[in-house]
Amino acid sequence: MEEGRDIDPRSGFCSSNSVFYSKRKPLPLPQNPSLDVTTFISSHAHHGRIAFIDAATGNHFTFHQLWRAVDAVASSLYDIGIRKGNVVLLLSPNSIYFPVVCLAVMSLGAIITTTNPLNTAAEIRKQINDSKPRIAFAIPPLASKIAAASPSLPIILMEADTSSSFPSAVTTLSSMMEKESSSSRVKERVNQDDTATLLYSSGTTGPSKGVVSSHLNLMAMVQIVLGRFNIEEGQTFICTVPMFHIYGLVAFATGLLAAGATIVVLSKFEMHDMLSAIERYKATYLPLVPPILVAMLNNADAIKGKYDLRSLHSVLSGGAPLSKEVIEGFVEKYPNVTILQGYGLTESTGVGASTDSLEESRRYGTAGLLSPGTQAKIVDPDSGLALSVNQTGELWLRGPTIMKGYFSNEEATASTLDSEGWLRTGDVCFIDNDGFIFIVDRLKELIKYKGYQVPPAELEALLLTHPAIADAAVIPFPDKEAGQFPMAYVVRKAGSSISEKEVMDFVAKQVAPYKRIRKVAFISSVPKNPSGKILRRDLINLATSKL
Repeated sequence: MEEGRDIDPRSGFCSSNSVFYSKRKPLPLPQNPSLDVTTFISSHAHHGRIAFIDAATGNHFTFHQLWRAVDAVASSLYDIGIRKGNVVLLLSPNSIYFPVVCLAVMSLGAIITTTNPLNTAAEIRKQINDSKPRIAFAIPPLASKIAAASPSLPIILMEADTSSSFPSAVTTLSSMMEKESSSSRVKERVNQDDTATLLYSSGTTGPSKGVVSSHLNLMAMVQIVLGRFNIEEGQTFICTVPMFHIYGLVAFATGLLAAGATIVVLSKFEMHDMLSAIERYKATYLPLVPPILVAMLNNADAIKGKYDLRSLHSVLSGGAPLSKEVIEGFVEKYPNVTILQGYGLTESTGVGASTDSLEESRRYGTAGLLSPGTQAKIVDPDSGLALSVNQTGELWLRGPTIMKGYFSNEEATASTLDSEGWLRTGDVCFIDNDGFIFIVDRLKELIKYKGYQVPPAELEALLLTHPAIADAAVIPFPDKEAGQFPMAYVVRKAGSSISEKEVMDFVAKQVAPYKRIRKVAFISSVPKNPSGKILRRDLINLATSKL
C-alpha cells in the first residue's frame, strides 16, 4: 500500500482525500523512458522453453524461435515502409502467429488494431475509416472481408493460400518470418508514452470507439499479471479467450510470455477441444468467461469421467462476477482447482481488480481487491462527491494502466477521463471494510452477450431504418447461458403488422451473430426522459417483471 497519511490499512481508504489505495504489493515499473513493450517482455529472464503450441496441430514456437520471428517480421514491415505511429490492422482468430504480429508491430513503435473475426465487412469498414491502417494482416478466409471493406488496403496473408488470390495481397507472414533480420534497420526511439494498441470498445456509452493504450499501459499490465500469478516455470495456460479482446491480448499475446509460461492456443472455443488440450498438454491454468465455467460445472460428472484434468490447478474467470452457487458448486466438483476472478475494462488495459486466492473469491459477488498501483474513488453520480466505505456510487480508477484516451474523439475522452487522470468506469459499485469491490450495476448500458459487448444504440439505429418501425429501444435481457442477450421493444408504424420474427431477421442479416436480437416485444411508445434519453431501466423492469 502507498505511504499515506490517513489510510485505513483494512479498507485502503484515505479519509483526507477520499481515495481508496491498493492493498497489493507496490508495482515495480521500468525507469527507462525509452522502452517499448516488446523489448520489455523479451528481456525478462526465465527458464521457459516452449512459448506457444497450436492445440490442433501441435505446431509450436520455442522462445528462441518466437523472438527470431518477431524480429524478422519487424524488419520486413520496416522494409515495406511501416514506421512509428503507423496503424496495422489484424484480423484473425486465435493462432500462434497472432502474438508474433502484435509484438513485431509494437517493437517498431507502430500501432496494432484488432477486430473481431465475426464482424461484417460494414463493421470492419467503420473501424478502417476511423483508424486508417497502412496495411492489414488476415487469414485467407477473412481477407475477403477486408478487401470488401477497403479494396485498396494492402493485405499480408497469415498463412499461405494457393486456392484464392487477392489482388491486394502483398506477401505472406511465412515469407516475412524467413527473412534474415536486416542490420541496416534504424531503430526509431519508442517512448513509454507512445501508443502501442488501438482496441475498439463500446466505451462507457454509445458506438464503438478506439481505446489508445501506451507502451507504459501494457508494461504496467504485464507487471500486474506477473505479480498476480508469480508463475514458476513449467506452468501451461490454455488460451480459448479471443486474442483480439483486451483479456486475450493482455494475457496471452503479451503478459505471460515474460514469465516463460507455455501457452496452448485454440483457434476457437469448443468444449471438447479445450478439455482434451488440458489433458494432452497437462495444463495448469485455464482462463475463461463465466458461461464456460458454468458449462464445466453442469457437465462435471461426464467431463471427469472422460478427461484427465488432474494437472489443472486454477481457473481464471473474467467478464462478470460469479455467484456463490457457481463458486461452491465448482469447488465441490473440482476440489483441486482454485477459482480466481478479475475485473477490468479495455480502458484500463484489462486490469483493475482481482481475487488472487480461493479465500478471496469466496467473498461472493466481489470483483476483488484493487490491482497493484491502482487507486479508486466511489463517486455519487448526482452530486459528484467522493464517497466512503460501503457507500454505493460510480467507480473511478486511476493508475499506470489507464488509457491515454479515445482515438481522435476528444469529446468522448473528456467525458470519460478527467484532468487528474481518473477514469469513469460507468460501473456502480461499493468497496467494503476490507477493500473488496462489489459491482452493483452498470451505469453504462452495454449488453454483455457471452462476454461480447453489444451497444444498444447501434441496434436501435439499425431498427429505425426499417420502414415499418416508428421507434425502438434495445435492452439487456437476462439469460442463464449467455449472461444477457439483446431484446428489442418496437413501436410499429401506423398500419404496420411487422412480426417478432421479421424484426429479428432484419437485424440478423446485418450484424455479427453475437449482436442479434433474440426477443422482441411491441409497445405503444418508448419511455424517455425530458431530454429524449431512453429510460432503459423502466423497460428492463417491465421485461423482467414477468420472469
